[in-house]
Amino acid sequence: MHKPILATICLAICALSACKKDENMVIGDENQTLVFGSFFGECEGEKCVEVYLVDSQMKRLAENTTDAYPRSSAPVNGSFTELSAAQYEQVKDLPALFPSELLTEQTNVIGAPDAADQGGYYVEVTRGGVRRHWLIDTDKKSIPAYLRPFVDSLSVRLKRLP
Repeated sequence: MHKPILATICLAICALSACKKDENMVIGDENQTLVFGSFFGECEGEKCVEVYLVDSQMKRLAENTTDAYPRSSAPVNGSFTELSAAQYEQVKDLPALFPSELLTEQTNVIGAPDAADQGGYYVEVTRGGVRRHWLIDTDKKSIPAYLRPFVDSLSVRLKRLP
């Protein structure tokens, strides 16, 4: 009688482990390309809007050279110029750090980005052919707790780039 119970427990453990592994693989696979950056409205010069595309599959990083201020109504479009392999190495882990909880947000504006001239972060992913983007406040008190580690990662990586 103990063998069926033990077998059931083993199957349950295997099933739960398999689901977790598959979920992580799907998240990583879907985030092979991530567009990210920062923007400041009350700013002068080239560094006011910096948007990059990191492609894990192609192992490349590119910078958007149009420097258009991000809007909540549509994802950023532009012209991307490839950067060096060394610069790619500085940000290659960002797609894997993307918090899947962000996909459940009902709005694409998180907090009040750049409302008090503090700037904001731009994040974009494409899943199933659908582009989704978010404008995220730099004030961590104004964003959900799950998003704070990712915002910290963005801040560090953006400081490393040209």
